[in-house]
Amino acid sequence: MADEVDSPDRPRPRGPRVLLRPLGEADLPVVEALIAEPAVVRWWGAHDEQRLRRDLLEDELTESFAIELEGQLIGVLLVSEENTPDYRHAALDISLATAHHGRGLGREALRTMIDHLVDERGHHRFTIDPNVGNAVAIRCYSAVGFKPVGVMRRYERGSDGNWGDGLLMDLLANERL
Repeated sequence: MADEVDSPDRPRPRGPRVLLRPLGEADLPVVEALIAEPAVVRWWGAHDEQRLRRDLLEDELTESFAIELEGQLIGVLLVSEENTPDYRHAALDISLATAHHGRGLGREALRTMIDHLVDERGHHRFTIDPNVGNAVAIRCYSAVGFKPVGVMRRYERGSDGNWGDGLLMDLLANERL
């Protein structure tokens, strides 16, 4: 797996400050600590290394990227592509370490990935689906150009075991901010 992660044909989109590189096995302990932070686990739920491996490295439908700032892993960005020609789009998910919130790094990572997916893979539409109560994420996604589409009721089970609503947001390539 390490050879596959380090392969030169794997994308490594770069923004002004962040590098997006394929997530690897060696990154899992850092990602586990990041997701365990109170401001992050609230939205992602508990993940041990085994679940992270399964969800981020072994899921064939998800491409996982480390978000790096000055060589330090500060977050993860997930891409799931729908390649059926009549429904083609990419779904995104992102999480940053709490220490890096509020600096525009999440917006930059999303813009960098969206530009890559438009320019290199021909995508024209993107979705993201934060919890309706995650105001910080919704502001970030709106600043990139995502627009609310609707509320998906009882969309995801929270860490407390209760079902929560998700806000479906989408972005067309020509609406990028």
